[in-house]
Amino acid sequence: MKLFKSIKSNQLWRSYLQGYLFILPFLLGLIFLFVGPTLFSFVISLTNWKIINKPSFIGFENYITMLTKDPVYKAAFINTLRYVIFSVSLSLILALCLAMLLNSKLRGVYFFRTLFYVPSVISGVVMATVWAWMMNVDFGIVNYFLSLIGIQGPNWLGDPKYAPWTLILMSLFNIGSPMIIFIAGLQNIPKYLYESASIDGANRIVKFFKITLPFLSPTILFNAITMTINAFRTFTQVYILTDGKGGPMNSTMLYSLYLYKRAFQYTDMGYASAMAWVLFLIIMLFTIILIKTSSIWVYYEAERKN
Repeated sequence: MKLFKSIKSNQLWRSYLQGYLFILPFLLGLIFLFVGPTLFSFVISLTNWKIINKPSFIGFENYITMLTKDPVYKAAFINTLRYVIFSVSLSLILALCLAMLLNSKLRGVYFFRTLFYVPSVISGVVMATVWAWMMNVDFGIVNYFLSLIGIQGPNWLGDPKYAPWTLILMSLFNIGSPMIIFIAGLQNIPKYLYESASIDGANRIVKFFKITLPFLSPTILFNAITMTINAFRTFTQVYILTDGKGGPMNSTMLYSLYLYKRAFQYTDMGYASAMAWVLFLIIMLFTIILIKTSSIWVYYEAERKN
């Protein structure tokens, strides 16, 4: 009996060993390319390491300086918060409106779906470069069309009043992905619900608020979370449009751009690592808020059936 148990135990151990060997490459990659650098960045955030000097432990001094003594950080945080709130909310609304329009059986609907989706797969560098040309104060096409109707176009990228809103406007051209996801969500709503509502005399507005929005709310939550995370990580567009300066007067200095400048222009790796950890906590906080509040406004049909 003991011999049988010993043989069975050895066979079980061999099967476990084979499984671990199969996932070993993934585990090594996870440890050396994610877990290791993540822990290293936290350790670095507690030092004053500037690449050329030997790091020395300073505790949470970088975090204290960042939150209480750095005016550029404050400007970057406010700019990023404004960018996230307006770009995400406006993009969600516009993507939903386009999805509802392009979910119909209009002629050429597939062409327009492709037309609106293409900008979301174009390189961020290309998109930002095109926008820099379009919004140029001297030869930009936007100011040219404004001049045709007698309006003198502003300096879109050189005026602190307009530059932040130019970034937000550019973000609206990346609604292709959430639009496609919304279309998929709309097509999953049971058609008999609309038919029953029509029999009861419900108009389009009632159908939208009583059927479409509730059944689409999980999709809205998914898009809101992914778009919020991406908005906080915005870097390429603002770097190209402002030549990496975040001007004028720090009006377009977003969080990721300032983190980049601290890390690679000022070589202040300790401070930049602290900024990265604060950004991670901010994104996690926003994500938790969206998930926790989802119980109030997100409708799950499966839960109702249960």
